[in-house]
Amino acid sequence: MPRIARSLADEQIYHIINRGNRRETIFHDNYDYERFLKLILESKTKFKIKIFAYCLMPNHYHLVIFTPIGENLSLAMHSINSSYVRYYNKKYKISGHLWQGRYKSFIVQKEDYLLTLLRYVEANPLRAKIVKDCIDYTYSSANKRVHNIDNPIIDQVPIVLPTNWHQVINEYEKKIDLDFIRNSIERQSPLGDDNWQYMISKKYGLESTLRPRGRPRKDSI
Repeated sequence: MPRIARSLADEQIYHIINRGNRRETIFHDNYDYERFLKLILESKTKFKIKIFAYCLMPNHYHLVIFTPIGENLSLAMHSINSSYVRYYNKKYKISGHLWQGRYKSFIVQKEDYLLTLLRYVEANPLRAKIVKDCIDYTYSSANKRVHNIDNPIIDQVPIVLPTNWHQVINEYEKKIDLDFIRNSIERQSPLGDDNWQYMISKKYGLESTLRPRGRPRKDSI
C-alpha cells in the first residue's frame, strides 16, 4: 500500500503520534519516560520547535508541535525516535524494531480545532482508565499545565484555554470529536473545518488524505 503523503509545511501546528511495534510497551519505568522527555527537550532546543502538548502512554505517545521550518519537524522526530531506540535497545539488551512504523503527523487548524486536539491529547490517560483525574498522570503536559508548574518542555499555546481547563479535560469528548480526530490520525489528514482542510490539502498535496477509507477502528488511539 502506498505511503500517505507527508507534508513539511512551515509555520504549522502538527499532531504527532507513534506507537510501539505490535502495540507493545515502549515505556516500562519512570527512567524510560524521563529519558524520552529529555530527548524532546533537547530536540526542541536544537531544532527550534515549540511543544504545545504531550502525553506519553505505555505503548505510544502524542505530541502537539509548532515548527517555523517544516523540515525541522522531520529532523526533530528522527532525532527523538532514533535516540530513544538506541537507549532502549542498550538498556534492555535487544535489537530490532521498536516503533510500529514511521510516526504519523497531520496539520491542525489553530482556532477551535487546536483546543479540541489539546483536550484529546491530554485526556488520553482518562480514556485508557489509567487515572481518574488528568492531573494525576505524571507524563502528560496537563499535569504541569493545570498545576501551573514551570515546565521547560511545553510552550504557551497560541489560543486562550478555558479557565476551567482541569474540568474540560476531565470530561470525555463528544463522539463526533473522537471520530473526527481518529479519522485524521488514520488518514493523516489536516484537522480543521471543511474549507480550511481543502485549502491546506491542495496547498501541500494532501488531497488523497481526504478521500474516505472506511470508519476508524474503535481501538484507534
